[in-house]
This record gives sequence, structure tokens and C-alpha cells, in this order.
Amino acid sequence: MEDFESGLQEIFVHPGEVRVANTPAILRTVLGSCVGIVFWIPRLMFGALCHPMLPTISSYRQRERAPSSTRYVDAAIECMIEKIDSLHVDRGEVQVKLFGGADVLHIDYRANAPTVGQMNRETAVDILRKKGFRIVASSLGGDCGVQILFHTGTGEVRLRRLA
Repeated sequence: MEDFESGLQEIFVHPGEVRVANTPAILRTVLGSCVGIVFWIPRLMFGALCHPMLPTISSYRQRERAPSSTRYVDAAIECMIEKIDSLHVDRGEVQVKLFGGADVLHIDYRANAPTVGQMNRETAVDILRKKGFRIVASSLGGDCGVQILFHTGTGEVRLRRLA
């Protein structure tokens, strides 16, 4: 791990946050049912990590109160699209990696109802593909959380499963 981190600034990304690094840094987070969406543009050494908690802003009223709330997968991706478009980068140049979306909340209110983790991961994959991004790596689902460390200088992501 020391060679990987090599004295770089480490930034913890909390649930609902989007963090961007224009210089090499380590973006770190812990995911359960949330998804971690990594965006990396190698040519610019631009890296970002989104940590949305829920799939979509479901009503107009919520959208009006929190138009750019990155607590939601759809809003977090839209936030990143704005940042990427402002860099005048073709979306095909952006490497996207997805993590988390585990079924850690073992609540069965309705038989066969999708879990929060499942809805988060399906929403992320669907929106990213529709918006023209390519997903180059993913580790989604399961029943335990993960810790991820994203090196924004190299694009490398290290993942550790949590018991």
C-alpha cells in the first residue's frame, strides 16, 4: 500500500459527496449499498469519485429543493457530466469504474422487491451507458461493503472487502 499512496494527499469522500482532483491524490471511501463512481481522464490526470446513496431524485418537489444533490446516482452523474463537458473532453476518453451497490441492508419489506444496492447499481450502469461513457472496470453487488482507494495520478483503484 505504501508505494501506491506514496505520500500523496488523501481525501475521504463521504456519502453524498463528489470530490475532484486535478493533481495526484488518493480519494478514499467506504461503500455498502451506495455506489462509488470513479471518473478518470488519463491525458489530463483528472480524477473524480462520486459516492451517491440513493438511485434517483424521485419527485419534482425534491428536485426543486436540491437540484444538484449528489446524494442521488442520477444527480451525481449529471454533476460529473457538467465538469467533464467544461473540460471539452470527449466522453469516450473518460474511463469509468463502478464499485459497491451491495445488498448489505437485509430488510425484506416486500417479497422480490429490489434492494437499494441493486437499484443503485442498475441506475448507475444504465445512466452511464445512455450518456456515452464506457465502464472499464466494476465490482458491484455482493453482501458486504468495500473500501476503495483511487489514485488520481494513475487511475488505479484498490478494493478491500469488509467483513
